[in-house]
Amino acid sequence: MQCLGAEYLVSEERTPRQREWRPQIYRKCTDTAWLFLFFFFWTGLMFIMGYSAVAGAAERLLLGSDSFGNVCGKRNSPVEGASLSGQDMTLKKHVFFMNSCNLDIKDRKLGSTALCVSSCPEEQLNTLEEVQLFANTTGSFLCIYSLNSFNYTRDPNADSLCPRLPVPPSKSFPLFNRCMPQTPECYSLFASVLINDVDTLHRILSGIMSARDTILGLCILALALSLTMMLAFRFITTLLVHIFISLVILGLLFVCGILWWLYYDYTNDLSIELDTEKENMTCVLGFAVVSTVITAFLLVLIFVLRKRIKLTVEIFQVANKVIRSSPFLLFQPLWTFTILIFFWIFWVAVLLSLGTAGVAQVIEGGQVEYKPLSGIRYMWWYHLIGLIWTSEFILACQQMTIAGAVVTCYFNRNKNDPPDHPILSSLSILFCYHQGTVVKGSFLITVTRIPRTILMCIYDTLKAKHSTWSRGMLRCCYCCSLCVARYLRHLNQNAYTATAINGTDFCTSAKDALKIASKNSSHFAPINYFGDFMIFLGKVLVVCFTVFGGLMAFNYNRVLQVWTIPLLLVTFFAYLVAHSFLSVFETVLDALFLCFAVDLETNDGSSEKPYLMDQDFLSFVKRINRVNTARGQGDKDSARTEEGTELRPIGR
Repeated sequence: MQCLGAEYLVSEERTPRQREWRPQIYRKCTDTAWLFLFFFFWTGLMFIMGYSAVAGAAERLLLGSDSFGNVCGKRNSPVEGASLSGQDMTLKKHVFFMNSCNLDIKDRKLGSTALCVSSCPEEQLNTLEEVQLFANTTGSFLCIYSLNSFNYTRDPNADSLCPRLPVPPSKSFPLFNRCMPQTPECYSLFASVLINDVDTLHRILSGIMSARDTILGLCILALALSLTMMLAFRFITTLLVHIFISLVILGLLFVCGILWWLYYDYTNDLSIELDTEKENMTCVLGFAVVSTVITAFLLVLIFVLRKRIKLTVEIFQVANKVIRSSPFLLFQPLWTFTILIFFWIFWVAVLLSLGTAGVAQVIEGGQVEYKPLSGIRYMWWYHLIGLIWTSEFILACQQMTIAGAVVTCYFNRNKNDPPDHPILSSLSILFCYHQGTVVKGSFLITVTRIPRTILMCIYDTLKAKHSTWSRGMLRCCYCCSLCVARYLRHLNQNAYTATAINGTDFCTSAKDALKIASKNSSHFAPINYFGDFMIFLGKVLVVCFTVFGGLMAFNYNRVLQVWTIPLLLVTFFAYLVAHSFLSVFETVLDALFLCFAVDLETNDGSSEKPYLMDQDFLSFVKRINRVNTARGQGDKDSARTEEGTELRPIGR
């Protein structure tokens, strides 16, 4: 190692302008200012968490509440000025609307009085005597709490204190434990008002809560499919690649056909009256159009790149050899996935608390309303940035860890004695020296994602105004931001690998990696792109079959099922899980190519400075060189140089 270090030390007199690559010789803390910035940002997130815990009331959203400030299903504290607040509702877990057949809307809020009851009336109640009998029999009181059940038929004001007659039969529905009327005329009106006119956050959460079992099952399916794809890439062969591509093509065509069939079925369903059902139909149409475009694009790419399958299989086998030397690389996504799950649970819990943070105000009739606190909207945006930045930081830590392990194995001169615990070594280097670099790289991705979110919000606003030209411009900007984000992700990966090699900061590593990668791009660029394309097809396959399973599951329960958001959530989760697992191969390939370029830069293949790549990789590189030489000089020149081709980078 000392000889290697002496070989790459650069004197100030010789080349002050040119820094040489020094694999794993020098290490220092990089981008520390960004690490402190991330620390202060998380200090703000912890403040929001504490604020939401004190000011929020997520139970009011999840369990349901009455009109007097009581949360159903728990013991409540009294609200000053509201005489009917502060009651023990432990046994009263259902929300009952006193006028469920004639709900009125005031300022986009339900005007009907809501009560916490122990059970919903499953049979129609036509008189106050039947309401009184129901209360005495079941212990479920359907009149205002201040009116004793004994006075249901005696109090002269009972008509205004009890539900409007007749009380329709109702059943508890998993929409925040609300009593849902079962008669057709009441059901249609109640559902349209309750679902179409409540705020967006309630609608989103209602869809997630009512479909939570389906969402969980689809997430497990996505996890199983991702593990299967990872094993397929681990033991990849040419035959397996052909089978895999055939499955992708059939899967894409099948999913497209199913989506268009579902849309046709929705358009011919005469029972679609609610806005939520129309949203489901629009969602199916959107999925159908997007999947058709993606399918056509991928089929064209598969046809164009079909001749590079054999070389791609060989480079995957080289990558698998690196993974064999450090098999725990395959388990790295499990740790990443576990950390992400815990963070998302924490994030959603804080979001729920923020959504219910408000000041109780007593209005007419002793009822209680909650006025949103000032500054909550800014906290939501801050919280959203925290979600994106922290998630990207966790994924970037995985990329840096894998890249560091590949660098350690590649630049090990004694191939017969592999390094001990390369993953632990890479993790220790990351946490001791390069957390700031990872923070900076993840921040760049966050910066590109936030404008995309804003552009989509503006697009939805203009969509209602039918401004075709403006929507087209926003779509172009959105596509451009996607391209920039894709390029930045690739740049970040190379920067992390260069940092693992040279120990430099993010900007220096990105510049050096870009320079040396472009200098040697002719060797591997086509094969690398097709390798990344194969990995992307694996992600597409996981998402397609997960979305197909979601469509089939949600389609069997259309009524009151706001499954547009759950399906988008499952789609996002499936892609993220597939990306977390399959990106191991993508990261290994990118790191290998950059290590190869550095190997060419620092060594010449002589006995004094031999290449550090193993023989399989060296043979593969020579084969790539022969292919490139044959394409450049023609078949005749290729035949003349078949016996040996010098390994050389372009531009030296």
